[in-house]
Amino acid sequence: MIFSPQSKVWIYQSNRRFTDQEATEIQDILNNFVDQWTAHGHQLKAKAELYHNYFIVLVVDQEVANATGCSIDASVRIIKEIESKFGLDLFDRFNMAYKIDDNVHVVTKEDFETLISIKKIGLDTIVFNNLVQTLDDFEQKWEVPLQNSWHKNIFAEQLGS
Repeated sequence: MIFSPQSKVWIYQSNRRFTDQEATEIQDILNNFVDQWTAHGHQLKAKAELYHNYFIVLVVDQEVANATGCSIDASVRIIKEIESKFGLDLFDRFNMAYKIDDNVHVVTKEDFETLISIKKIGLDTIVFNNLVQTLDDFEQKWEVPLQNSWHKNIFAEQLGS
C-alpha cells in the first residue's frame, strides 16, 4: 500500500524496549485496530508499524479519509490499552531517545542532560524527533543528528551552544 507523503503520523515512544514476544503481540493488536479504524463510518487508509522495538507509528492517508476527533480518540484508547497490558509508558514526552552504533536508548530528560554534560551525547548523536507530523517528515526528519533537531534548543546550555 502506497501512502501520500502528506499522510498524518503519530509516534508513541516506549520507556523501555519491547521484547520480541511483546512486539509480535503489539503488532497484532495494532493490525486488528487499523483494519477496523474508521472516521464517521469511512474506513481509514491506515497502517501501524513498530520501529526499533521502542516506537509505535500510526499513519493515516488523509487523501482517502481524514482522521477525526473520534477516530483519533479511538487510536489513543488502543495505545493506552497496549500501555496497560504490557506495563509500558507510551505518553511520557520527557523520555529522550537516541541512537549510538545502531542501538536505540531511551532515558529521562535528566539522564539525557547528564549524558550531554559528560560528552556521551553530542551534536552528531542521532536523536528521534517524535514531533514530526507527516509521513514525508517522518521519513526525512525523524532520525536526525541532535544539531538538526529541536533537542539542540532545549539542551543548548549543556551543549555549550
